[in-house]
Amino acid sequence: MLVIAPRMECSNPTTWLTGTMKDHAQHVTFRGSLGADLAARLDLPAGPPKAYALFVHCFTCSKDLFAAGRIAAELNNHGIAVFRFDFTGLGHSEGEFANTDFSSNLDDLSLAADWLAANACAPQLLIGHSLGGAAVLAAALHLPSVKAVVTIGAPADPTHVRRLFTDAVADIEADGRAEVSIGGRPFTIARDFLHDLEANRFDEIGLAGGQALLILHSPVDTIVGYENAEAIYTAAAQPKSLVAIDGASHLLGSHRDATFAAETIAHWADRYLVDENPADHAPDPTAPVVVAETGQGTFLNHVVVGSHQFLADEPESVGGFDAGPSPYDLVAAGLGACTSMTLRMYADRKGMTLDRVSVEVTHGRVHADDCAVCDEATPASGNHIDHFERVVHVEGDLSDDDRASLLRIADRCPVHRSLEARSHITTTLA
Repeated sequence: MLVIAPRMECSNPTTWLTGTMKDHAQHVTFRGSLGADLAARLDLPAGPPKAYALFVHCFTCSKDLFAAGRIAAELNNHGIAVFRFDFTGLGHSEGEFANTDFSSNLDDLSLAADWLAANACAPQLLIGHSLGGAAVLAAALHLPSVKAVVTIGAPADPTHVRRLFTDAVADIEADGRAEVSIGGRPFTIARDFLHDLEANRFDEIGLAGGQALLILHSPVDTIVGYENAEAIYTAAAQPKSLVAIDGASHLLGSHRDATFAAETIAHWADRYLVDENPADHAPDPTAPVVVAETGQGTFLNHVVVGSHQFLADEPESVGGFDAGPSPYDLVAAGLGACTSMTLRMYADRKGMTLDRVSVEVTHGRVHADDCAVCDEATPASGNHIDHFERVVHVEGDLSDDDRASLLRIADRCPVHRSLEARSHITTTLA
């Protein structure tokens, strides 16, 4: 029996996310429907999430499936947090897989949504792979927070999974349970599992309606045929979309196929999700460079340079989200870009065979007394001086004289000269 009642409001996610998390991921456990602790992972974007997604893996798979990780990473790039978990007895979750069925999986999904609602925000996006796709289609009916649903290689009916162990059905019915091989791994399937699949046929409980639906499926899927995607599309209400991932395997094992699915989901979902942590609009380009706070966190800022827009931030270690380069990163980037451009202009003018330039820049502050290469005339702040270490890589058929000339010209880049000169800054209050 599926009972899902997640809270609609968010539990102050901006405050909740201020702690430092390795790789923007938080590993958690929650109690599953059969009493076992279920392993879960929350992948977070660099900055306050605008929405939360719940990913449900395929039958006998785990949350650590390659495609699941790739999809989570791409959604993170679009500001969407992704919560994925292992069903009872699978992956790193506790419990016995043999005691589970489709209904218990739905209940585990319910508790995952409940955990999100209690600790962050109720999910707006459900993503289900294979039998997980059937699960999210059923669960969406009971989740008022969900605005969009995605299925990947999903069957049009949960009973489709019986085909994975058709030869063992008679033994399961006769003996109560039997061990079957799925994907080269042994699993114990109980009689109750088969009966529960029949009880949850989609022709009895219906398909999700009201929410937007995206169906991703490979036309050459040998595990769940493409006709399942067509059946889901026909049965579902608008708005709905069907996208064929041509040539892909059922598990989206290739990087190219997983990336295509991830990017498609991310761009499609943006149309339907409501931003739960909206940023202030980027400022108009009223000057060559305009910087303004986003209203998110302590340091996150919009940077507008003509027609270009990006974010500036500070690392998590000092209270930022690490959602963009720091101010000194931007200065170092300007030095590196100017150096590369200057060398390219010089090499082209001199007819050098310079194939490629790359520049590594490191910034730090050192005691002026310890700076062996610093000129006495270089201005310092107190007893410290900013030190930029620049390593220039040049590729091509270049003579030793060419390389020496390029090294010398690097010091003539305009940004280099500006950083070494005494700059004058005038500040007024608008």
